[in-house]
Amino acid sequence: MAILKIARMGHPVLLGEAAPVPDPTAPDMRRLVRDMAETLADAGGVGLAAPQVHVPLRLFLWRDGPALNVLFNPELTPLDDAMELGWEGCLSIPGLRGQVPRFTRLAWSGQDAEGNRVTGEAEGFAARVLQHENDHLYGIFYLMRMEDLSMLGFTEELARAAEATRGDAP
Repeated sequence: MAILKIARMGHPVLLGEAAPVPDPTAPDMRRLVRDMAETLADAGGVGLAAPQVHVPLRLFLWRDGPALNVLFNPELTPLDDAMELGWEGCLSIPGLRGQVPRFTRLAWSGQDAEGNRVTGEAEGFAARVLQHENDHLYGIFYLMRMEDLSMLGFTEELARAAEATRGDAP
């Protein structure tokens, strides 16, 4: 296994549309999933899309609690029109966070690492992570979804501001 290099904003691999994965069970896909899982754990993230590790294929991993999930050739469908703002960061845009509107509930489908068709529903934070990672498969960054860029900031500055509003700052 290997820790892969994470592409950062500005790299062309992050701007294109990812290609479908013809065979999720192929040895190179199994190796990629293992390497992505190790990379995600090393980076301390909750999700990672293949384009973020310089592989323009329709695949992403995400954590839902302790479980690590893999989805090849994903399809997401909002279950209603309800949306909410929430803070997001990105391993490809280190050090920044912003408030992004996302659907609160969605259905998802695709293939697992065994090539089986899988489906499910997600809400709240899990739905946000799925939408964020799926956007990477279309060359979309969370910044492109933001409606108010005044709600974008460096992680350290946002933490300081939060401390100050709680009265913890000197």
